[in-house]
This record gives sequence, C-alpha cells and structure tokens, in this order.
Amino acid sequence: MEIFPWPHLKLLLSSMLIAVALAVDPYSDALLSFKSEVIDHFHSLDDWLVRHGENRSGKVHACSWSGIKCDNNSTVVIGLDLSTKKLGGKLPGKQFGVFTELVELNISQNAFSGEIPIEIFNLTGLRSLDISRNNFSGNFPGGISGLRNLVVLDAFSNSFSGPLPVELSKLEFLKVLNLAGSYFDGPIPSAYGSFKRLEFLHLAGNSLSGNIPPELGNLQTVTHMEIGYNSYEGNIPWQLGNMSELRYLDIAGANLSGSIPRHLSNLTKLQSLFLFRNQLTGVIPWEFSRILPLTNLDLSDNVISGPIPESFAELKNLRLLSLMYNEMNGTVPDGIAELPSLDTLFIWNNFFTGSLPRNLGKNSKLRWLDVSTNSFIGSIPPHICAGGELFKLILFSNKFTGNLSPLSNCSSLVRIRLEDNSFSGEIPLTLSHLPDVTYIDFSGNRFTGGIPSDISQASKLQYFNVSNNPELGGMVPEETWSLPLLQNFSASSCNISGNLPPFRSCKSMLVVELQMNDISGAVPKSISNCKSLEIINLASNQLIGHIPEELASLPALSVADLSHNNFSGSIPGEFGKSTNLLLLNVSFNDISGSIPSEKVLQSMGRSAYVGNPELCGAPLRACSASMAIFGSKGTGKLRLVLLLSAGVAILVSALVFWLVYLRKGSKGQWKMESFIGLPQFKANDVLRSFDSNESMDELPPLSAAVCKAVLPTGITVLVKKVEWEPKRMKVVSEFVTQMGNARHRNLIRLLGFCYNKHMAYMLYDYLPNGNLAEKVRIPRDWSTKCRIIIGIAKGLCFLHHDCNPAISHGDLKSSNIVFDDNFEPRLADFGFKYLTELTKGQSNEVIKDELYMDIYKFGEIILEILTNGRLINGGENTQSKPKDVLLREICNENEATDPTNSLQDEIKLVVDVALLCTRSRPADRPSMEDALKLLSGLKGQGK
Repeated sequence: MEIFPWPHLKLLLSSMLIAVALAVDPYSDALLSFKSEVIDHFHSLDDWLVRHGENRSGKVHACSWSGIKCDNNSTVVIGLDLSTKKLGGKLPGKQFGVFTELVELNISQNAFSGEIPIEIFNLTGLRSLDISRNNFSGNFPGGISGLRNLVVLDAFSNSFSGPLPVELSKLEFLKVLNLAGSYFDGPIPSAYGSFKRLEFLHLAGNSLSGNIPPELGNLQTVTHMEIGYNSYEGNIPWQLGNMSELRYLDIAGANLSGSIPRHLSNLTKLQSLFLFRNQLTGVIPWEFSRILPLTNLDLSDNVISGPIPESFAELKNLRLLSLMYNEMNGTVPDGIAELPSLDTLFIWNNFFTGSLPRNLGKNSKLRWLDVSTNSFIGSIPPHICAGGELFKLILFSNKFTGNLSPLSNCSSLVRIRLEDNSFSGEIPLTLSHLPDVTYIDFSGNRFTGGIPSDISQASKLQYFNVSNNPELGGMVPEETWSLPLLQNFSASSCNISGNLPPFRSCKSMLVVELQMNDISGAVPKSISNCKSLEIINLASNQLIGHIPEELASLPALSVADLSHNNFSGSIPGEFGKSTNLLLLNVSFNDISGSIPSEKVLQSMGRSAYVGNPELCGAPLRACSASMAIFGSKGTGKLRLVLLLSAGVAILVSALVFWLVYLRKGSKGQWKMESFIGLPQFKANDVLRSFDSNESMDELPPLSAAVCKAVLPTGITVLVKKVEWEPKRMKVVSEFVTQMGNARHRNLIRLLGFCYNKHMAYMLYDYLPNGNLAEKVRIPRDWSTKCRIIIGIAKGLCFLHHDCNPAISHGDLKSSNIVFDDNFEPRLADFGFKYLTELTKGQSNEVIKDELYMDIYKFGEIILEILTNGRLINGGENTQSKPKDVLLREICNENEATDPTNSLQDEIKLVVDVALLCTRSRPADRPSMEDALKLLSGLKGQGK
C-alpha cells in the first residue's frame, strides 16, 4: 500500500473538512462554483475561500466575503454586488437556484458576454437587477415576468438585439427600466404605456423604429424618459403631454417630423426638454412659457421656423436655450436678456436679424454665447461680461459693427470668434489679463492699431487669426513665437510691416500665415526651431535674402509659399528630401540656378517657379550647357558629401542600436490594455492565444500583419500587428486608446491591444460576414443600399464630429467596410493610416486634408454602391459627365425608369450628395455632418 507524503495528506484532510463545512452551507458552495467558472484575472474574488478549521456554527461562510450581503443572522444571502470587479466570461446560471431569498443582484461594469442565463428569472424575491455595462448579446430571453417583485431593471450598455421584451409590462412594481445602449430593434411596445409605478424609462441609443406609441402618455408616474437616438417614423405624439409628473424628456436624434405639439406645455413639472437633431418643423409653441420649472431647452438641428416666442421671458429658471441650426427668424426678444439664470444661449445658423438685446449679460452669469451665422447688426452688448463668467463668445458671420470695448475687462474669456463682421477701432484686449484664452479669431473685420503688443503674455493661446483687416498695420510683436502652446498664427492682408521677429521658441507652431503684407528683411535662420511647422505662407511681401536651408530642413513642412517676394540665390536642395512637402511656391522672386532634380520638386508644376528669369530646369526650360556643367559639378559634390554624411550617420546609428540591442535585448515587457467589450485578460493570455508554446517574453510568430486568434474565453478576434520605436510608444499608445474609446454602431470595435516597447498587437472584433468589395456586385433593393450608405455616413460623421480630436479614416474603400450579423456596415481600419505614420514619427500632416479625402472617398463609395460595383474610384470621371446622363444610367441600374416613381427623387438626392462629396476643390465638399443631414430623409436610414 502506497503511503502519501505528509503534505498531500494534509491537503486531503483540508479538502474533506471544507467539504463537510460546505455540505451544510449551500450558499458558499454555489459561490465557489460560480468563482470557478468566471474569468477573474484581477483576483477580485480572492477572499472567496473557506479556511481550514473555520467553524461558523451554522452561519454562512460567504457572509464575510466581498460583495456578499446577508441577513442580520448571517444565515441567508440576500444580496450579491459584483459590480466593477473586472470579471469576464459567460455568466454561469445553475448556481442561482440556491439564492431563493436574493433581493439584489448587481453584476454591472464587468465584461460578461453571451446570453443572460434564464435561471436568474427564478429569483422571485429579486427587487433590483443591474446587468449594465457588460457585453451581453442576443435576444433578451423570455421569463423575466417571473421576477414579480422587481423594482429596478438596469441593462444599460450591452449588445442585446431583437425586439424589446414586452412581458416587462407585467411587472407591476417596476420603477426603473433602463434598456438603453444596445441594438434592440422594432417598435416600442404599446404595452409599455401600462406601467403603474414606473418612474424612470430609458430606451435611447438602440435601433428602434416605427411610431412612438401614444400609449406612453398614460405613464402618469414617470419623471424621467429618454427614448431618443433611435430611428422612429412620424410625429411626437401629443399624448406625451399627459405625463403629468415628467421632469426630464429626451427624444433627440430620433428622425421625428411634424410640428412640436403644444400639448407638451401641459408638462408643468418639466425641467429638461431635448428634441434636437430631428426633422421637426413649424414654430415653437408660445405655450411653452407655462412650463415654469424649465431649465434646459434644446430644439437645435431641426427645421423649425418663426421667431423666439416673446413669452419665453416668463421662463425664469431657464439656463440653456439652444435653437441653433434651424430656419428661425425675427429678433431676439429683450425678455431673453432679463432671464436671471441664463448661462448658455445657442442660436447660431438661423436667419435672425436686428441687434442683440442691450442688457444681455447684465442680469445673469452668462457663460457661453453663440449667435454666429445670422444677420445681426449693431454692437456687442455693453454688459456682456458683467457676470464675470463668460468664457466663449462666438459672433462670427454676422453684420456687427462698433468696437470691442465691452470685452476690455472680460478676463474669463477662453474662446473669442468675431470673424466675418464689420468691427472697427483698435483691439482693446490686454492679453496679459486673459490668462485662459486659447482661441482668438478677429479676421475679416476693420480693426486698426496693430496686433496687441502683449500677445506673448497669453500663455495658453493656441490659435490667433487677424487676417483680412487691411488697415490693421503695425508689426509682428517681438516675442510672438515664444508662446508655448501657439499652433496657428494668421495675419495675412493686414498691412503689417517691419521684419519677422526671430523664431527663438516655436516648438508648437503648425501654421504661420503672413501673406499679402509689407514685411521686409530676411527670414530668420532661427526658423529651424519650428520643428512642428507644417504650413508657412509669406507670399506677397518684401522679403529678401536667400531661402534659408533651415526652412527646407523642417521635418513636418508640407506647404511653403514664398512667392512674390525678393528672394535670391538658389532653391535649397534639402527641399527635395522632404517626405511631407506638398507645395513649394517660389514664383516671382529673383531665384537663380537649376531646380533640384528630385521628383517632389519637379512635380510642383510650372506655376510654382515662374517669374524667376534666372531659374531653369524641369518643369521650366532646360538649363544652358554652362549651367548644366556648373550645376552637375556643384550638385555632384553636394550629393557626395550628403551620401558620405548619411553613410556615417547610418553606421553610427546601427552601431548604437546594436550595442543597445546586445545590452538590453530586443524583448520588452508585455502589457495589455482592454477596452469595453473585452474581458480583462493578461498579456500572457493573449500571447498564448497566438501560439500555446509562446511565453510572455517572446514575440508571437505572426507571419502576416493580420490574422485571427481565439482568446481564452473563446472570443475570436482579428489581430493586426504594429511596430514602433520605443520613443514613439507613448504617443502611439495614446492614439490607440483614443481609437479604442471610439464606440459607434457603424465602427468595428477595437477591443484592446497587447504591446511592449517595440510592437503592439491590436485586437478587433472579428466579423466573418464579408466586406462591401465582395458583395457590392450582388443586386440589392433600394432600401438596403440606403441603409448601407447611411450607415457608412454615420460612422464617418462620428469620427469627424463626435471624436475629440477628430479621427480621419485615412483609407476609406469598399474592402474596409465590413458587415455584422444584421448586415449593418461597419468601418474597419479607421485611423490606421495615421497610426502607422505616428509609429514613424511622420504624423504631422494636416488633419483637415485627410478629413476632406474621407469625404471624397465616401462620395466614390456611394457611386460604387449605386452602380453595383461598376463605378469604382469614379469620382473624377463623374464630375466631367453630364449629370442627367449619369442620373439616367444609375436609375436604369436600380430599375427606376418610371419618371413618376418617387424612387427617382431619392436616387437623385443620393447622386447629388455623391457629386458634392467628389468635388475637386476640398473646400467645396460638404462636411460629413452636412452630408448625413442631406441623406436623412431616405427611407433606408438606420442608427
């Protein structure tokens, strides 16, 4: 008989004792079983254990564990709170059968996935169920009506699909219902109007459709209702005005049409009303003045017309009034300026006229005023800063006149935009008294007296533009470039004279625009300090001397316009080595010699070099023989020196790298960053998923940049490999984090990334349903085509307008548009082009250009979809084709040949958007926000 060593015998006896203890403690037994089935990489449940010799005299062992709540005698478990414990995997179900007395179950803010176990619905005593902020998917299972005592159901931010569960309406004690932030589709059940005790209803951010049921008006106990960010049909039911206890109503971004029912004025307890981003028409009901508690009113981004009701002067509690982006007109009532609580007024992009109320700002602590893009006249109200808290003043594109004296003591200002008006007089700002100002745009006015001399005291200033003030005069202040955060300095067409001040410190500077002035002297060689400079425009001045080689050597430079000056000498050869240079314009100077032979310079075209009689070489006239000999000798010597220097530099770099490699090794410590939807794996778990033989310090042997992998919980992901230099790791990982936080239904999700100092593996959702390039030739009905086009538009609009800073896709094409299980389009590879440039330290391209290119590519993809794949990259060709011919071809391909068919109108609308997006001049293209707005009337649109 074999004798067990003592340690094994001790372990066996311990296990037997625990088994005996647990035999009389089913709760602890069930919880330990639960623990064994979930993923707990962060050891949040490590205190869930039974110690040897522990005797609790009939009490439940688990009552002392974290997240467990018991009755006063510690004999019954009545609550489980496992929120924010970073647990993952599928939620086990069989253990819940033990917890018959459970009153509260909270598993929110974890990474549970899969379907909800129906065993939960047998916990008939449950009063609160919180499963929010996980990744549960599939249809919401039946059986929840068994939780007959349920008061709170919070399932916010998951991935449920299918219809909303109708049987919830049978829960007579339910007070809180939150099913927002998933992919529920279909209509809101009319039965949801039968709740007797419901106080909180949140269904926003799904894919709901159909009409809003008027039965919701029967919810006499609801105080908070959010049902927006869906895609309904029809109007706002007037019956919602019967919800007598309502304090908060949000139906924004919901595709609603028709007028705003005046019956909503019966909601006399309402504090917040959000109806923005719909298609609402008509005028604002004057009866809204009856809603005396109203604090926040946002009706922006609709098609509302008419004036601001005079009766709004009665809304003494109003803090936010947002009516921007409508078709409203008339003047701003003086009563608006009397509202004592008003701190935010947004009425931009309408057709308002007249002057702003004289007392605006006098009676309240006004913080943010935006009245841009209207037809206002008159001057800035004299008391605009009286409250001492105004931090954003946006008045651009109006007809304002007068001076800026009301702003002279406005020390709270952060952002000032007054461009495109007729303001005059000197700029009275004492910038040293504006400690927080970051953005100033006074362009397109009639200012005089020069740029404020103390501009260098505005230590947080990032953007400064006084261009197109032809009588401004003065000089560029001496210390302008020393501002530590300044990125954009624009003062073109301002009659500025004098020399350029030295560029002693300009590390943040991206854009310098000083064209069409009277600046003289040479460009300071200290411009070499502006390592981030992307655009410099000094055209049409009186500058002299040679073009400094230091300018040509700036690594990020993309545009340099030096035309119409008095520069002499040759074009520095360093310009030819630039990898970012898009435009070099030296026309109409006194430049001589030959144009360097590098392709980047010869591709600029003749217009970049004309007006220099002594300049030769392609694309101008050929150089003479003597010039060619001189040029070849000079250029040959220069090239030889450069090649030798480059060779030495490469050898030194290689030697240093090899020494570092030998001393430190190529392997770095791996780290793992997970985003919402991915369990909190360790790096080792992910690396082993690529190859089970790999250890944490070894690199997974991915032969390609993209592959599939199955993670420990069975999740299949798409893996993309990115390599970087250690010095780029921080900036690259920050951008990857921004990509990971970009969450939208029409974007493929970046779930996380595993990285060390040299490389990263980015983990994406794996969607096996193919891409648009594979499916575009399959004939589709019109509504499907519309749904695909609008889905792409919404994904791009989110990247361009809802991400801060904006993210350009960078490589929009049909193969990068993939489909999920519901054939909903998702944009793949967004931001990846910018990411790869970041890894190489070449990320300083102008983001606006990339956004414009996204819009152009979107127009091409529209044409590709409309023609079933016939027109690929057809933007340029379609611009030159007669529109009626193009329209006739596309109508034929979509079987819409009957001119009386309304389908032709929709096709014409979509073709118009495609043609707008593919205009040759980027500035003529619409923003993605505007393109989406144009498409919003199509029948095929989805969330």
